[in-house]
Amino acid sequence: MTAIEELPAWVAGKRADLLEDLTAYVSRETPSDDKALLTSGLAWVEEWIAGRIGTPAARRHIDGGGWGDTVVLDYPSDDGGEGWITALCHYDTVWSAGTLRDWPATVDGDRFSGPGAFDMKAGLVQLVWALRAGTELGLPRPNVRLVLNGDEEVGSPASRSVIEQEAARGNAVLVFEASAAGALKTARKGVGIFRVTATGKEAHAGLDPEVGASAIDEIAHVIVQLHAETDLEKGTTVNAGLVGGGTRTNVKAGSATADLDVRVTSDSEVARIDALLGGLTARSPEACLQVSGGWNRPVMPRSAETVRLFAEAEQVAARLGFELAETSVGGASDGNFAAALGLPVLDGLGAVGDGAHARHEWISIAGMLERTCLAAGLLAALAEVPEGAISAVVGAAAG
Repeated sequence: MTAIEELPAWVAGKRADLLEDLTAYVSRETPSDDKALLTSGLAWVEEWIAGRIGTPAARRHIDGGGWGDTVVLDYPSDDGGEGWITALCHYDTVWSAGTLRDWPATVDGDRFSGPGAFDMKAGLVQLVWALRAGTELGLPRPNVRLVLNGDEEVGSPASRSVIEQEAARGNAVLVFEASAAGALKTARKGVGIFRVTATGKEAHAGLDPEVGASAIDEIAHVIVQLHAETDLEKGTTVNAGLVGGGTRTNVKAGSATADLDVRVTSDSEVARIDALLGGLTARSPEACLQVSGGWNRPVMPRSAETVRLFAEAEQVAARLGFELAETSVGGASDGNFAAALGLPVLDGLGAVGDGAHARHEWISIAGMLERTCLAAGLLAALAEVPEGAISAVVGAAAG
């Protein structure tokens, strides 16, 4: 049987093909807020995947309503093993329709730049070519279930239940989001999006300064109180990123709002923030406060099962001739949903580069080839566990 050490030479020989695929993918705009473009983009992705690795054994399509649809593609292994790996790849981007007009896909030496290349279109290209490489070289692999969703950048409102259902049917989850300076992500913060609304009592600010209650004054005190709850040692941040209210400069504001981004590293901090928000009270008896929103993504902890999964990837990287690091990040992904189910999750298997959500977004082409080899090698390593029991590596986290 072919050893994974033969992957680098094979993948290097396909460099032009990978670049051609990434260029074509990036050149199809798939903004999260444009259903028509998402639909056409997903159709292209499915056709391209089938052309590269064949028609899936099973396909499930879930309508996303106003958001992008989700498609689940099953690619069973040839050995009939029972273990399944779930691979998560979102196809939507933060870039609006028309961005390509002044920022087309561009290659400059080792750098490939274009909207969505880093976050996260290169990740899907790497995964598909990893599967192709494994087939061409005769490498073993477990059953792979590919989940493609088009609403990740807006919090996965339509696809969350699909991701949870599909991930729970497998043994481990690989997320092809971009890496963190080359490091894989073994822990992510949980994210809460909340709005605090203050309702006051309007009055003339000049003629009746002692009458009424300013909603803006209430929101200002709330912001100071909440920002003070940031605890960097615990990994908790609270940020009021959007503030609005009032009608005129000479009117005490009757209403005001503050939109909050909250990030935490533990369930105990989730409980603390919930209690804090639930206990907010207005300073003036003529005003009131209301909190809406909730936790968009649960905490993705660095579990023992995830550590074992990373160790397997680390060994594969060593066999391929490079070092692999792990890290914890403040951002969240669809991997958070799977981790909350108790599944081992290895994230950041996608592009090596920088500039997520920024105009300087780019990936390393050499990094793309290297990570394609890593993905193929990791799948082969997981398949080689005795009797195909993936759980022997990642722990009996799911059945």
